[in-house]
Amino acid sequence: MAPVSARVVLLAGPSGAGKSRLAELVRLPVVRLDDFYRDGDDAAMPRSPLGIVDWDDPGSWDADRAVAALETLCTTGSADMPVYDIAVDATVGHRPVVTDGSPLVIAEGIFADQIVGALRERGLLAAAICVYHHRLVTFVRRFQRDLREHRKPPFTLLRRGLLLLKDDPRVVKRCIDAGCEPLHPKPARHRITALLSAANAE
Repeated sequence: MAPVSARVVLLAGPSGAGKSRLAELVRLPVVRLDDFYRDGDDAAMPRSPLGIVDWDDPGSWDADRAVAALETLCTTGSADMPVYDIAVDATVGHRPVVTDGSPLVIAEGIFADQIVGALRERGLLAAAICVYHHRLVTFVRRFQRDLREHRKPPFTLLRRGLLLLKDDPRVVKRCIDAGCEPLHPKPARHRITALLSAANAE
């Protein structure tokens, strides 16, 4: 593998917990891991009890492609990332991401915990954080976001949200078991700031 010029801070945790907002606040290069979903017409895509694509099943996500893209970004300083639209269950474009000399990049998504080991083995992992709130707060934030982004019809979003409300503690446990540090958004931001200071001092 080529020399590493940047390392990854993974932000995992339940959908709606504030990972994307945190990624924006810390002002580092950001990779949206949710853009590595498989297309909805892929025969291997899992289905939820609602009869729609189960975006919360790790089988709906391409971990190998995400790791390869992060490796390219961390070793070359730039990479082409997909843009996925859940409303149409498909990749709809691509966007460039560059490190601009930053020693850290943020990679956030609900399956970020799935690549902790792979990034660590490649020497690409700076930290893995599970961002979480009380699950009722997450439920409200997630529903408001999904409505705002017109991800699916409101009734479908409500039914999905109620299923995820029950599942959020399992997601947090899965992330912790994978090696993620559980933190609320504010302490997580402080943790990233400390990591950046340490990386810049090296």
